[in-house]
Amino acid sequence: MSDARAAAGAVSGRVLLVEADGGSRGNPGPAGYGAVVRDPDTGQTLRETAEYIGRATNNVAEYRGLVAGLRAAYELDPEAAVVARMDSKLVVEQMSGRWKIKHPDMRPLAAEAQSVFPAGAVTYEWIPREKNKHADRLANEAMDAGKAGRQWEPGASTAELEAPADADTGSAPAMPPVAGWAADLGTPTTLVLLRHGETPLTPQKRFSGSGGSDPALSEAGRRQAAAVAEALAARGTVQAVTASPLRRCQETAAAVAERLGLDVRTDEGLRETDFGAWEGLTFAEVRERYPRDLQAWLESGSARPTGGGESFEEVARRVAVARDKALARYAGRTVLAVTHVTPIKTLVRLALGAPPESLFRMELSAASLSAVAYFADGNASLRLLNDTAHLRD
Repeated sequence: MSDARAAAGAVSGRVLLVEADGGSRGNPGPAGYGAVVRDPDTGQTLRETAEYIGRATNNVAEYRGLVAGLRAAYELDPEAAVVARMDSKLVVEQMSGRWKIKHPDMRPLAAEAQSVFPAGAVTYEWIPREKNKHADRLANEAMDAGKAGRQWEPGASTAELEAPADADTGSAPAMPPVAGWAADLGTPTTLVLLRHGETPLTPQKRFSGSGGSDPALSEAGRRQAAAVAEALAARGTVQAVTASPLRRCQETAAAVAERLGLDVRTDEGLRETDFGAWEGLTFAEVRERYPRDLQAWLESGSARPTGGGESFEEVARRVAVARDKALARYAGRTVLAVTHVTPIKTLVRLALGAPPESLFRMELSAASLSAVAYFADGNASLRLLNDTAHLRD
C-alpha cells in the first residue's frame, strides 16, 4: 500500500459495516467462512462472500472470514471507514489490540487483516451470535458446499433471505452495555457536543430547525463562538471537528477549527429537526395555531410537527448513525461535534438509556458544551452537560 493511500485514511466520508463469521465441523474439521458488507444507514447488503477452506479450526475460519469481509469492503471503497462486527470475542479483542495473539496460526491472519485498510480505518465490535446470523448462514452454506464437493456460489445463496429482517445495521450499539464497572477497555472515543452560538431567533425562543430560514450567527453568537474556541484551545484535547451543514453550526465550527488549526467535516446527520410548519414560530404561537399537533408531538416520539416535519424517532435514527460513523472514524480520539439542541439531547438520552420524554427535561444554552465518552464494550458515560463557564465574564 502506498504512503499516500495510507495517509488518506477514511477520506471518502463513507462508512461500511462488515459482519463476518467462520466455523469448523470438528474443530479442526471441514471449515468455511462467510462475510457480508452492509450500508450502515440503510442496512442494504452490498456484498456477500463465502468459501469452503478445507480442514481448519474455528478460529482460523473466523479470521479468514474477517479478511474476506475487509477485502470485499476495500473493493467497494478503499477510503471508507469500516466497522467490523463478529461474534468471536477472541478475534475482536485480538484485532482491537487488547489481547495478545499467542497462537502461531493466528498471527499471519491477523497481520493480513490489518493490512487491508490503513491503520485506524477499521473499528472492531463484538456482537452476540443471534445478531450475526447472515454471516453465520453464509459460512454454513460454504461448509455444505464443501461437503458436496463444490465451492459456494453467490447465486445459490439464501442466507440473506433467512437472516432476521431486523439485523443490527449500526443505528444502536451492537454489544449490550454491561451494568456497573468493567475492566479497562482502553481509551474511549469522546464526542464533545457544542451547541451553535446564538442567531437572531435564539433569544426569541423560536423553532429553528433544518426546514426554515437557516439563519446566521448574530453578533452575540459570533462572540460566543470566539469564546468557546479559546476555551477549547486552552484545554487542548480536541483532535477533529465535525458539524451540522446548517449555517449557524458551520460558522461556529469554523471559528473553533481555525483557532485549533483543524478542518471541519460536515455530517448531514447532525442537522437540527425539520419542524415543518412550526419553523420561525414561538411555542405559544404553535400552541395557538396547531394545538392538537403540538400535544401529539409532546406525547409521542413518532408524531411529526405540522406540515411534514421530522419526528423525534426519525431524528434519533439519523443521529445514531452519525454517532456510529464518528465512533468508527475517530476511534480512541476526542471529536468536537457542532450541532443543535435536539441532536445533542438525543445523544445524551441514548448514552443514558433514558426514555424519550427526557428530551423535555434538559436545558441546553447557546454555545454550551456537553461530552459523552464511548467505550469498546458499548457502554457510554456522560461526562459534561450544558457547560457555559467559558461564556462568563
